Amino acid sequence: MAKFRTAAEVTRFAPSPTGYLHIGHAYSALKAYRARGPGGSFLLRIEDIDPGRCRDEFVEAICEDLRWLGLGWEEPVRRQSEHMDDYLRAAATLERGGLVYPCFCTRSDIRLEIERSGQAPHGPEGPIYPGICRGLSSAERTAAFADGRPYARRLDVVRATATAGPLAWHDLGRGDVAARPERFGDVVLARKDVPTSYHLSVVVDDHLQGVTLVTRGEDLAPLTDVHRLLQALLDYEPPEYLHHRLITDPGGRRLAKRDRAMTIRSLRMSGHTPSDVIAMTGLEI
Repeated sequence: MAKFRTAAEVTRFAPSPTGYLHIGHAYSALKAYRARGPGGSFLLRIEDIDPGRCRDEFVEAICEDLRWLGLGWEEPVRRQSEHMDDYLRAAATLERGGLVYPCFCTRSDIRLEIERSGQAPHGPEGPIYPGICRGLSSAERTAAFADGRPYARRLDVVRATATAGPLAWHDLGRGDVAARPERFGDVVLARKDVPTSYHLSVVVDDHLQGVTLVTRGEDLAPLTDVHRLLQALLDYEPPEYLHHRLITDPGGRRLAKRDRAMTIRSLRMSGHTPSDVIAMTGLEI
């Protein structure tokens, strides 16, 4: 059964600084801001673990746009790029439990294995990793490390789900949802160039920041299965969730940062007021 309440919450808005915020971001930020309830806290987190795409100029623009909309947040703003040690410690905990393994596969290796097998299981994000490196012996892994081969770290989802047991998460609009992280396969927790992934960093951040209600787009709802598993493995208290609708363009397509005409900055420069932009999201002013 769905559960609604007006208690004080710790909520957050966590954009990646890879472009200017658009109407969809405004909707998500406003939903999180309002969901904090009387006496609650609203956090701004910058998810900038991708150094190749993230820009400081967009961090400044994000703050400027949110202030223009009338939103304020608790300081300091957490930037993921400044907290890599937190993610390394969490990954080390999982590794000590025998739940993580090194994957030396390239994209070509994975593609060729899928083609060779003739049929690859599909999950919510596409073909599931076929487990090429999961069964490598200690000698094979040692040799690969000695050769200096780049590698990612993957979660052994079979061992992880066996360790955690049955899990569920709670959505304020949908009620209790049974978690099925196995449908994603052995997800990547750290890459060769970045010692974390979205899955790992968002779970660690929400825990360390004391987030009690995660408000985000419904496109991310399936990923909550993976996040719930990581929370259980790391002995974190899970937050509650509220997955909201997505704002689309007139053609029904999900908005992207390349849609410049719908960015908050463009609307502001063309003479729109904060009230105009809020009205465009469909929220009450």
